[in-house]
Amino acid sequence: MSPRGRPRAFDRDAALDAAMYVFWERGYEGTSMADLAAAMGINSPSLYAAFGGKESLFHAAVERYGQRYGQEFPDRVTAREAVAAWLGSSAKAFTDRSAHPPGCMIVLAGVNCTQQNRRVREFLAEKRRNNLEKLRARLARGVLDGDIPENVDLDRMVTFYGTVLHGLSIQALDGATERGLAEVIDVAMASWKIFQV
Repeated sequence: MSPRGRPRAFDRDAALDAAMYVFWERGYEGTSMADLAAAMGINSPSLYAAFGGKESLFHAAVERYGQRYGQEFPDRVTAREAVAAWLGSSAKAFTDRSAHPPGCMIVLAGVNCTQQNRRVREFLAEKRRNNLEKLRARLARGVLDGDIPENVDLDRMVTFYGTVLHGLSIQALDGATERGLAEVIDVAMASWKIFQV
């Protein structure tokens, strides 16, 4: 137990989690420094000292989101099975309202950024592009493994399945259930054969 009068130790990870949830729920522009300080349980000067300004805190919160909620492709399965599992695990995470806001923070937190905050919008767009590059790499591995024909248009596949992923996030925000999103994923995976010709 800490001696009387000594301040409780600052838990950086817990504070960052709290900021992440506020940004995730309200978006970048809908979140004030007062909101963040209250959620993190620290005063504004301490917040600035620990994390810098709002934008640098947002960057740290997005990185934390990726560490805690990022979805990976499973190993030892076909490319089709990997994409289906990736979409399915994302849908499960997007609709788990018991522990966090619905949807994907990287999709939703900067949707309404004004020109003044274009750097935040661009930062999130780059994160989404990086995620789609991971999808492209998994599909390219599928070509090498013989799961996908060599002449497949990977750009079209990445655009399509990336759009499905982002749409699942919006649907989750609007109240869709995991079961409802699973039906969307079933249709998306039934479309797999369209790309294989």
